[in-house]
Amino acid sequence: MGYDKESKLQTSRKKTVIMVPYPAQGHVTPMLNLASCLTTYGFKPLIILPEFIHRSIFAKVNAASKGEIDCKSIPDGLDETEPRDFFAIEMAMEDHMPAHLDRLIRNLNDDCNGDGDGVVACMIVDVLASWAINVGKQRGIKLVGFWPAMLATYSLFSSIPQLVQTGHISDSGLPKLQGHISHLYQPPLKIEDLPWLIGTQGAKIARFKFWARTMERSELLRCILVNSFPNETQSGINSSKWASNQINGPKIYPIGPLRSNGLCESPSFWKEDESCLDWLNQQKPNSVVYISFGSWVSPIGEAKVRNLALSLEELRKPFIWVLGPSWRNGLPKGYIERVENFGKIVAWAPQMVVLRHVAIGCYLTHCGWNSTMEAIECKKTMLCLPVAGDQFLNCEYIVNVWKIGVKMSGVCFADVSDGINRVMEDRSMKKRIEELNEKVMGEEANLKTKNDMLFFVNDVMRDQLLSTN
Repeated sequence: MGYDKESKLQTSRKKTVIMVPYPAQGHVTPMLNLASCLTTYGFKPLIILPEFIHRSIFAKVNAASKGEIDCKSIPDGLDETEPRDFFAIEMAMEDHMPAHLDRLIRNLNDDCNGDGDGVVACMIVDVLASWAINVGKQRGIKLVGFWPAMLATYSLFSSIPQLVQTGHISDSGLPKLQGHISHLYQPPLKIEDLPWLIGTQGAKIARFKFWARTMERSELLRCILVNSFPNETQSGINSSKWASNQINGPKIYPIGPLRSNGLCESPSFWKEDESCLDWLNQQKPNSVVYISFGSWVSPIGEAKVRNLALSLEELRKPFIWVLGPSWRNGLPKGYIERVENFGKIVAWAPQMVVLRHVAIGCYLTHCGWNSTMEAIECKKTMLCLPVAGDQFLNCEYIVNVWKIGVKMSGVCFADVSDGINRVMEDRSMKKRIEELNEKVMGEEANLKTKNDMLFFVNDVMRDQLLSTN
């Protein structure tokens, strides 16, 4: 199915696509990449961001996209100094942001110049920002979901009712059985590694309620764009087969992995320390360990930060470690000065530039989905230390399905030394990640992704899929 003249004429009107990401770097980045992609089909993306994020990236997005992507801010109701953790953001999304989004949409429609078809083509909502679904439905806007991670994690969250019914978890999401679960041909996952089981028992129950509500709301969506690739596993869930079996569920479009597509490197919320690039230029090829545990959940904890730091010091292998100031309390006194001859610690790094560098030999990662895809794109094998959320399932694919990484059992010297040596010296692992890179990002994969995107665009413009009834 191609992109015909009729659709081309319709998209030439520059219809607005409202886009609502979940307010975290790992969600805003793929949403911006999707927005960049949509501009090539004649749409005008409008990203809705809380004020604290809007201030950080608006100028960068506007400059990089040459005004093709617009960003508007809405208040989140949180005090400027208040930490924006999972629960604070959930409260803001549920209690404060809907009314402001509704007002913004009304103003947008009031400002349109008499276009009989309306100014908004559709609203694309990050599934984790499900609060926006009801706003769009009340305004009669066509609704599209966006899942910024792999399809396997979406299918896992979708199975919550089955996990309750089969007695794996209670009605409040807590484990009732021990051992592993195997769902939809996925690799077995320890029950205690289910994505909502983070923190105290009260926190686990609250996170489970968030996910149960999120997945219930997502049933109102007729389709979901998934930031993953067709047949995302070599063994395991087949995305096309799984999607075809979802008779009552949303239609699935695997349109990933999404990349910047003209936005250069997607803008960071934080200032990047580019001094690490000069340092990298002085290192030997394939000699440096790059360490980063992402931006959303808290890193591995102060005790593990300390133990990892001491292990790296004893190993004396060159490393770059992304570690924000608030987590440096875990470092031993005088540590940064002691390791300056072979180690570089920065608050934030230009990650894709670092990963592409010839000096990087492996990536010690929390296994976030964006980081996983970036590692595959840059052909860097991974040393895995998942922290929370979908990272445990991503780790299972990295280690046991794709076999392009090793899971660390701890951060003592023996664990760190053994893991780094295995990942950096295993030639068959390096060959596998090169093969996976071609499958995920090669010419055939890119063609399939473009075709899925064309199917979606045609469905939106012809109104075949997204009825608001």
